[in-house]
Amino acid sequence: MKKYVVIETYKNIIRNYIRAKDDNKPHLMKAAFTGSATLAMKVNTSNISFPSNVIGLDEITDVLVRKFSQTYENVYTFCFVDSLDSQDGAMSCKWLVGMSERDGRGVRIGCGRYDWGFEDEKGQLASSLVITIEQMLIFSSEETNQLIEWIGNLPYPFCDSGVALDRMPDFESLDVIREYI
Repeated sequence: MKKYVVIETYKNIIRNYIRAKDDNKPHLMKAAFTGSATLAMKVNTSNISFPSNVIGLDEITDVLVRKFSQTYENVYTFCFVDSLDSQDGAMSCKWLVGMSERDGRGVRIGCGRYDWGFEDEKGQLASSLVITIEQMLIFSSEETNQLIEWIGNLPYPFCDSGVALDRMPDFESLDVIREYI
């Protein structure tokens, strides 16, 4: 029973982060991270860039919410529930993101892994996050509607990977995302 409560607490913190980032609500980040939290970014693609290390709630909020939302809109981030792994103050999962560019209206679809560390045994806030970006694909504005419709109709923000795969458009260029998921 205790492990279930901890997992649900972690999921609520992750949900707060996703809402803050996806919906451009910086005030929600304080319900996700401690004031001294750390963020590490491992970017394995050249199609997007982020600073590799960020320290503190304000800086993390600037990078992941304020600056991010200046470039992207229609953001949908999903954590795959069938990849959740929780143990002793930590939780990891694979993720999928889709978003459109404010300028040009192209779409980006990416995937990777979250590795969360929590403040204490109760896990009231995240003290660290490592975001690994494995893929970030860029699509033209002509493909926007079909891709946004796909990601906009997935269970949000926690989704089973099989559901995402079953509903994924049949674009050959998405094969690297399919393989990672």
